[in-house]
Amino acid sequence: MSLVSLKAELRQQLKLSPQLLQSMEILQMNSQELLEYLGRLTEENPLLEPEDAPSLRDAYEELRQKASWIDGGVYGATFAHAENAPPERGAADRELESLAAFLRDQLERMRLPKPLLALSKYIAEMVDEDGYLDDADLDGLRELKIPDTLIRQALDTVQSLDPAGVGARDLSECLLLQLARRENVSPAVMDIAARFLPELGKKHYGPIARELGLSAAEIQAAEKVISSLDPHPGRAFQPAEPAVYVRPDVFIVELDGVLTAVLNEYYLPRISISSYYTRLLKDSDEKETRDYLRQKMQQAKWLLTSLDRRGGTLRRCADAILEAQRPFFAGETGELAPMSLLSLSEALELHPSTISRAARDKYLQCRQGTYPLRYFFSRAVGEQGPSRQAVKQRLLALVQNEDPRRPLSDQRLCELLAEDGVRVARRTVAKYRMELRLPSSSGRRR
Repeated sequence: MSLVSLKAELRQQLKLSPQLLQSMEILQMNSQELLEYLGRLTEENPLLEPEDAPSLRDAYEELRQKASWIDGGVYGATFAHAENAPPERGAADRELESLAAFLRDQLERMRLPKPLLALSKYIAEMVDEDGYLDDADLDGLRELKIPDTLIRQALDTVQSLDPAGVGARDLSECLLLQLARRENVSPAVMDIAARFLPELGKKHYGPIARELGLSAAEIQAAEKVISSLDPHPGRAFQPAEPAVYVRPDVFIVELDGVLTAVLNEYYLPRISISSYYTRLLKDSDEKETRDYLRQKMQQAKWLLTSLDRRGGTLRRCADAILEAQRPFFAGETGELAPMSLLSLSEALELHPSTISRAARDKYLQCRQGTYPLRYFFSRAVGEQGPSRQAVKQRLLALVQNEDPRRPLSDQRLCELLAEDGVRVARRTVAKYRMELRLPSSSGRRR
């Protein structure tokens, strides 16, 4: 019997070129990261020349005259690069260790398969400052056709990291993740954390005792264990300074009576290729010099192409967001229209990951204030319902207008929303209320 066999196999494999990797990296940089990146490259590559652009200063001041609410601190002194210039607003050093960086460091030490490692890192980046994940972000992964099995594995991996409780979708899951790491935790404690947190918070022991067959002393002992847990596992990584200053990447301003999206590129130096080194590349007789300059020339051209792509993609995203949320920017409503990352990617004929990178850590400033670009991606409640942000706005208005002596329960809020045409479950109302940092009805009673 022959031990040699031939097999034909058709396999599709994607290899990312250095140029494409650089383009993806630059696209997901926010304004401050891009400014620092350009500074490093111009120091490393002699063919790159940063140019002062006085015309941009004039254009920026003209824009500020038309929109006086634009913060004058975003321009700073980045054009002149003056040594004695005061530090620009928001230029404070970043924290050496963030929660996302701490999670990534743990993941890199786990020797995971590459697909699982990549998705786990991606999920770790979506964890908020308190250590929680939004279900909408996981839904977005499913829209990208990522297998549910891989998503579940990546979520379990993130939830296995320190600090305990990180990656939870709600408070109950956060506490259960912490309890799972403790020894000799009674089933009663797990049951109460899973099903009876609202009753425990109000010290309504009766329903818990009847359902689980526990005595008041056993419930109080469980309460002591649960109260020792951390409901905000990510807060230890928050910076000491509560105030964070950002430079908007996009302005929505009214120009000649028309709302327009304007990219905030006024602070960036204009990069060009040095004419001196270009001539030297042509005229030099030394092969080593020509090879070096040829390599740097290629890097310079890649950079300029990547910058053009970043600006074009970000501009298209900003225009699409403006079009979808025009009533909000016009001041006609405070509610956002439903818009998902997937719907925007289909409208622009771009991959959802490209939209995700374009929106990462970027901010939009308009007359109403300064918002993360991700704020405007608010999925619909139900198939044809309003956006989640709109439901939260209505929920907040109901609580603000309630009688403080008789505050509305979650069930009553659910009924009032239904009367307004918004049908959501009571658990969803409780979830949105907690995300708005509103206490329960008993906590709001005066």
